[in-house]
Amino acid sequence: MEVDRYLSRIGFTGPSDVPSLELLRSVHRCHLLSVPFEDLTVHSGGRVQLDLPILYDKIVKQRRGGFCFENNSLFYWLLSQLGFQVTVLAGQVKNSITGRYGPPFDHLILMVTLEGKRWLCDVGFGVPGFSVPLSIETCGPQEQGHRVYRLRRDRETLFLEWQKEENRGEHGDWSEIYKFTLESRLLGDFTEMCLYHQSSPSSMFFCKSLCTVLKPEGRVTYIGRRLKISRFPSEATGGVTETTRELEDEEIPTVLEEHFGIILPSPLIPKDDTITPPPVMY
Repeated sequence: MEVDRYLSRIGFTGPSDVPSLELLRSVHRCHLLSVPFEDLTVHSGGRVQLDLPILYDKIVKQRRGGFCFENNSLFYWLLSQLGFQVTVLAGQVKNSITGRYGPPFDHLILMVTLEGKRWLCDVGFGVPGFSVPLSIETCGPQEQGHRVYRLRRDRETLFLEWQKEENRGEHGDWSEIYKFTLESRLLGDFTEMCLYHQSSPSSMFFCKSLCTVLKPEGRVTYIGRRLKISRFPSEATGGVTETTRELEDEEIPTVLEEHFGIILPSPLIPKDDTITPPPVMY
């Protein structure tokens, strides 16, 4: 890995020679603002491979993105090169459409231990992911901009939850995002689930061609034949605002290049199929 080239790819320009919470927060947010969360390889005739040199070539040199196994695996490599103590963790995402959790090893996330404190890192989720690491040392609310998150513990399992904008407050409802344990995993443990997400009708990544990236002012999302632009709350709007535009097939390559900086090596086949609920409830 050429660390400087990776840092340049994500737009980070500060000092990086000493591991610190400030550095961790900065590279985490820079990654999210620069590297899309996307599954376009699956829908353009390719196969996702989890070898680190392949991921480095794709995300850094080709300026692409990836889903959780790709983005977080490569981010794990970067943090390790920067001197952080990083542990790979396995999570299970609660599907907002089916209401069910994914299978074991459904999601790859990271824990950084720094000066005796543990931080949850995740640059491979999309919406409603957090922009800077969350403290694992507290179960209390952790506010990030217009969103509030918490890590609820039930025995050995932690649940990442968030409050939607309309439910914020002491008595607001919490929505589950994913659950995980602190058991250390290996990158190779996720190979089978990586294949699953490229071939199962119960996986969003098989059913929908998608690409989304965080922006300072909001988020840009492509799914199937739609482009959605979301803007964070401001004094003028008072809440999140969204605009959606239907796309013709021939527009999609231009949209991907202009909004995400992505030029695919092979033609994309747009897809937005209904997700089949998995046969097993986790």
